[in-house]
Amino acid sequence: MQALEVTRLSCEYRHNPIGLGVKLPRFSWQLASDRMHVMQHAYRIQVSSGGQGFDEQRLVWDTGKQTSDNSLLVEYGGEALQSRQRYYYRVKVWDQRGGESDWSPSACFEMGLLHPSDWSARWITPDDKAIDPLAEEVFQVRTTFTVRKGVSRATVYVTSRGMYELELNGRRVGDEQYAPGWTSYDSRLQVQAYDVTDQIQEGERNAIGAFLANGWYKGVLGWDSQSGKYGDTRVLLLQLHMDYEDGTTDVLVSDRSWRASTGAILMSELYHGETYDARLEKTGWSTAAYDDSDWAEVRELADSRDVLVMQENEPARVTEQIKPVALLRTPSGETVIDMGQNMVGRLHLRLDLPSGTSITLQHGEVLDQDGHFYTANLRSARQTVRYTCKGGGETYEPRFTIQGFRYVKVEGWPAEAPLELERITGHVIHTDMERTGDFECAHPLLNQLQRNIRWGQRGNFVDVPTDCPQRDERLGWTGDAQVFIRTAAFNYGVASFFAKWLRDLKADQREDGGVPFVIPDVLDEKSHSSSAWGDAAVICPWTLYVCYGDKRVLAEQYDSMKAWIEYIRSQGDNEFLWNTGFHFGDWLGLDAKEGSYVGATPKDLIATCFYAYSTGLFVRTAQVLGYKEDARKYGELYESIVAAFNREFVTGSGRLAAHTQTAHVLPLMFGLVDGPVRERLARTLADDVQEQNGHLTTGFVGTPYLCHVLSENGYHELAVKLVQQEDYPSWLYSIRQGATTIWEHWDGIKPDGTFWSKDMNSFNHYAYGSIGDWLYRVVAGLDLDESQPGYKRILFRPRPDSGMAYARASYESGYGVIRSGWRIDESGSVIYEFELPPNTMAEARIPHGQLAGVLVNNKRAEQAEGVLSAREYEACAVLELGSGTYRIVAGGVIE
Repeated sequence: MQALEVTRLSCEYRHNPIGLGVKLPRFSWQLASDRMHVMQHAYRIQVSSGGQGFDEQRLVWDTGKQTSDNSLLVEYGGEALQSRQRYYYRVKVWDQRGGESDWSPSACFEMGLLHPSDWSARWITPDDKAIDPLAEEVFQVRTTFTVRKGVSRATVYVTSRGMYELELNGRRVGDEQYAPGWTSYDSRLQVQAYDVTDQIQEGERNAIGAFLANGWYKGVLGWDSQSGKYGDTRVLLLQLHMDYEDGTTDVLVSDRSWRASTGAILMSELYHGETYDARLEKTGWSTAAYDDSDWAEVRELADSRDVLVMQENEPARVTEQIKPVALLRTPSGETVIDMGQNMVGRLHLRLDLPSGTSITLQHGEVLDQDGHFYTANLRSARQTVRYTCKGGGETYEPRFTIQGFRYVKVEGWPAEAPLELERITGHVIHTDMERTGDFECAHPLLNQLQRNIRWGQRGNFVDVPTDCPQRDERLGWTGDAQVFIRTAAFNYGVASFFAKWLRDLKADQREDGGVPFVIPDVLDEKSHSSSAWGDAAVICPWTLYVCYGDKRVLAEQYDSMKAWIEYIRSQGDNEFLWNTGFHFGDWLGLDAKEGSYVGATPKDLIATCFYAYSTGLFVRTAQVLGYKEDARKYGELYESIVAAFNREFVTGSGRLAAHTQTAHVLPLMFGLVDGPVRERLARTLADDVQEQNGHLTTGFVGTPYLCHVLSENGYHELAVKLVQQEDYPSWLYSIRQGATTIWEHWDGIKPDGTFWSKDMNSFNHYAYGSIGDWLYRVVAGLDLDESQPGYKRILFRPRPDSGMAYARASYESGYGVIRSGWRIDESGSVIYEFELPPNTMAEARIPHGQLAGVLVNNKRAEQAEGVLSAREYEACAVLELGSGTYRIVAGGVIE
């Protein structure tokens, strides 16, 4: 490695993206060095246009040498970027010692269609005189075209109302699933761009075609079997640009010349599954040789292009393939495949069965207490795939449906043809987020908990953050998203995923500032603006800023954040309390009355706590963006809310006027009490947990913060006991019951094997997975300083008093890999291991360590390379560290 290198260039969080819709894209890079304590002192970015690589003669932007340590999300500032143009960029940096890197290898980005006027294509759908637009069959549309010789680049831009899958010359285009994704379709519809240069056949006739399915646009959504929420007609918009070496361009567009038909997919719904008759396949339908003379005409629709936006986040893809672990025969004789993991996606089958053989696959999450296949918790979602064979060797997997399942009941498989598990593969599908974080410790069940959290996130992050992936719901519940977002941002790169979703939140936000329960909003007019749910409008943008240093998401969402605060302020007759309207309260709290989903914590206490919390975050947002008047105005509002909360809910002697765990957790977590009142509330909370034999009684609202509050207020040992409990209610109880994802209910399956409920009992529901945030920030000690967001300044706060022999966490930040870990050796000494990437610094607090007894890389702390300062504070050795790798021993001896 050289003394200083620039690596991992990215543009808008992506590597070499095409079809970019951001007119002022931002660039990020990482540094690599074999030296300790390397900080960027200056950078230079160059961007060139056109060509097959970076061309210094075609610069469109050259920053010159800029004195700055910023290497994340540096905004483009050159001449206006042009639609469809490809640009190349490179970066060089200088460090604080004057060292200069070479230019980085160049990276590229390609702009999409930036303006409505860039479109000449027409929206098309099958002629309704020939094909019923309400038919369940998936439509197929196609056309042929001729390509001249000398193609230098071919790019297709496509979207649909409904879902589409594209084929060109007999091959599928791209590997995206469920395009164009789910957005607030009335306001925003994403367009995908695909480089199809290698699929074009020069000098020959070519063919292109698309499947058109219902998807989220026209299909069934929600528990009332509502369909056609956005419209009842599936339409396609496509534009293929072929650029030639002589500088000319041909454009193929969707228009009236295309042809349409139905085919083998007789029904496809996200919730209900797919029905496929392979005997009806249109073999070769996307090749030029195919005869489409019996296909129907299409008609053009007048539809707006103003709502079109280029793809904003990573699409869903098949990210993993897993094999079944067992073939089961239930007590009632059912044939059931066990995948060994509650997963989200679909099965891929290799079949060699007679023509006309019809196989039915029904998907479920669990078996009942007697070992029978169980689907009652799916409610009306059928999750059933039916496939009729064409005969001979064939392969099949559904296209436009997705299931949440571990078990699959198989019916119709011929007895004379044994079902061989090697012919079956599970395709795991979710938004293709980069995996960024991990946690591991000496407790095997906590490691399984981390795996369950991660699987739960994967299964529910399918273009939007859904509450569950299996039953007739699968909606973007705002409350679930905001309690989990910090954990989500540790496990995977979710910056663009949530930025997209927040734009839909802003689009669907009511004129009075109210926030729908689910985003995109598909519920009724009354389903909006519960505390802790609507607060996603503020909490989620702030969390993205903290984790990624992304100011733009704050700027984009600022008006939405303010509108939400003002909505709360306008409720009731006291602008400093929120004591009116509908609220979910501490949803699924264990202290709820019999027959109720709502915990015992007063709803107005919860609402006022979140009112204060969101207002405080909004004040900080205004400060970050430089809106001084708003910061002053809403700072005064925040102080008034806090004062009103204490008057309303805290007695003169410092007792809280509610006696639940959640009631104590929220004001402690949100900083609404201090001094003796804080101490009393923390002690009362700890006492209550002890009285519950070290168990929780919290629901969706209190659980994410419970362990944080205990650890921060001197009760870390109790927090550890809480997390390590294995009986009901606890995180590890479900694991003891065989869970491989997070459950919606603490007792989704009771100790006797019966179910909590069939009405609302998801076994893949990520909200309680928010405990992951505590595991990596507190137990492993990997945290950040919010005043220098994006992990520019790292806080190492390890807790070796967590009742285990070791714990460690790693995180791929925008600057590079960060690691924090500790282990207790045989002598009882604690060994800490930290790693921080170039262009970052850290403060490490070594607990119970006097500075004289702390060794850093086998040297006294004050003498060790990379240690910028060392001091003692509150029974800790506090070290300021520059980038590098450190092995620190508390109470050690120089070897």
